Amino acid sequence: MSERLGFIGLGIMGQGMAANLLNAGFPLTVWNRTVTRMQDLVGQGAHAGASPADVAERSDIVVICVNDTADVQEVVLGEHGVIHGARSGALVIDCSTISPQATRDMALALSEVGIFMLDAPVSGGSEGAAKGALSIMVGGEREQFERALPLFQAMGKTITHIGGHGAGQTAKLVNQVLVVGNCIAMCEALLFAQAGGVDLQKTYNAISQGAAGSWMFTNRAPQIMQRDWRPGFTIDLQQKDLRLVLEAADDLGVPLPVTSLVFQLYRTLQNADFTPRFRVNLL
Repeated sequence: MSERLGFIGLGIMGQGMAANLLNAGFPLTVWNRTVTRMQDLVGQGAHAGASPADVAERSDIVVICVNDTADVQEVVLGEHGVIHGARSGALVIDCSTISPQATRDMALALSEVGIFMLDAPVSGGSEGAAKGALSIMVGGEREQFERALPLFQAMGKTITHIGGHGAGQTAKLVNQVLVVGNCIAMCEALLFAQAGGVDLQKTYNAISQGAAGSWMFTNRAPQIMQRDWRPGFTIDLQQKDLRLVLEAADDLGVPLPVTSLVFQLYRTLQNADFTPRFRVNLL
């Protein structure tokens, strides 16, 4: 692929995603608000950008992976944003998890100056990001999806064009509803099993491949049983995702009682007196 890539946002997910693009042979320019996070990739051959606009000026396709809606708006449309450096015909791919409506608004603003956009949120956690095994849900024009497919294939295994702008973000929020629902069910089930005095490993073996099985149960139940509490994702970011779900559900008039309950449970963790705020069960 001859197109030059830029990558903005080298956090929990972005670091592994950008490394896989670099390992796949793409010319890569990177930028991160915390400059030190660029050092490893620059040492591997990436170029350091001075700002989002500078990255866009050096790139044909710019991938973004930052925390929240306001962060994406800043790096895309802000004073030093991508819009001020990208040329007509450039493509912006947002892999963050943000508001579907804000995504549509940004896509419109970019289109007015000849810049294309895809929303392509990802699922699979930091493990999937590092291994290039993410699930990627894409919204935007089909032609631009085809253009971006080689780089998606360097970052993920399950790559799906969902529909128009914002469709990828909506699909990601569907994913988050299922993630937290599976998580709370798994935790209740394990607590019940422990209280009932059954062998947890044998119970896991008996049900993990049946109708009650899920990615969450297969990957996270063993960690819980082994009391492996190594952090993998922040409570604040998971809570942000649930806030986006509930805001979108409110706009649509959709009741989500279990998701609402989990949102409140995460709020109790946010108010707990410990730092840093992490959770074990990755996306």
